[in-house]
Amino acid sequence: MGYARAREGDLVETLEGLIFDVKGLVQPPDKVVAYLRYIEDPSGDRRRGDKTYVKLYSLDERERTLRSRYPQYLYYDPVFGEYLDGVPNRLIAMIYQPRKKVLELLSEPSQDVVETQSIEFVQEIQHSSGVPLGKLGLSGSILVNLHTDESDIDLVVYGREDCKSVHEALRRLMRGSQTPVSRYGFKGLKKLYESRMKDTHMPFRDFLRMEKRKLSQGKFKGRDFFVRFLPDWDEVDEKYGDRLYRVAGYAKIGANVEDDSESIFTPCRYVISGTRILEGSIVPPPMEIVSFRGRFCEQAKKGEKVIAQGKVEKVIDKDGSEYFRLILGAKPSDFMISIR
Repeated sequence: MGYARAREGDLVETLEGLIFDVKGLVQPPDKVVAYLRYIEDPSGDRRRGDKTYVKLYSLDERERTLRSRYPQYLYYDPVFGEYLDGVPNRLIAMIYQPRKKVLELLSEPSQDVVETQSIEFVQEIQHSSGVPLGKLGLSGSILVNLHTDESDIDLVVYGREDCKSVHEALRRLMRGSQTPVSRYGFKGLKKLYESRMKDTHMPFRDFLRMEKRKLSQGKFKGRDFFVRFLPDWDEVDEKYGDRLYRVAGYAKIGANVEDDSESIFTPCRYVISGTRILEGSIVPPPMEIVSFRGRFCEQAKKGEKVIAQGKVEKVIDKDGSEYFRLILGAKPSDFMISIR
């Protein structure tokens, strides 16, 4: 099999029936960086055909499962400079694409309640934002027909300008009193906090303050939704190997957010200045904060002061220039909060 063109939001199924979430937009030529999400298990609560599956939630649980049972999906990546989870192209049976799922459901004569509400949400967003239907997709459990009655709606938007249009549409919808789209209330945020605590430790008061202002998550007709905003293929200018990434330590920093224009996208990016190393590795001040996890999108705004903790990484460009950045999301101790 040749180069598998997969990206964030896609799911990959292996020849042996494992299902992985694809991470990032820059992929090696011979494999796909992805994290294990569903495995077959007779005691599982998710059924597809005659097979049952369990969903793996925390990154730690996913990695333990790979190390103990499927080590062939762990590899050292010379560009990213560390061990990653990935599926070799030769072991890929299927790449599930969110845009195709929308078209599939629209042509389905019979849908369950989750499928019905997911398509209604797509149509609401398409109508409110004016973006072409082909720029919207459905990811998550519904993409691989492993959803339950309680499953969230995972919407994906492609293309920078269309992402901005959808983001603004969500702002308008959440301001309205007669729309089916709403922000999380206290109960919803408490439930979200309890699920996130497996992977991201943060005091509840800080979590509440940071999350309640986000537009990429909320409720549609009472069902949780999350919107992932992605650049489209022609907007990704980095190719695998253009830059090298090297782990340079772990640190807590204080900084000012100079630019949040990439904060809604996955990966999200915050340009920072006035960086101070508060704890941990002593390195040149990071110039940006980046995360490949949707939970850190919309985490800070331009002009805010933040405290953040995560992996420090040195980025070496192909012209030999280098700079440092802070990466959020690999450890439960990673966080970013604005300082009032």
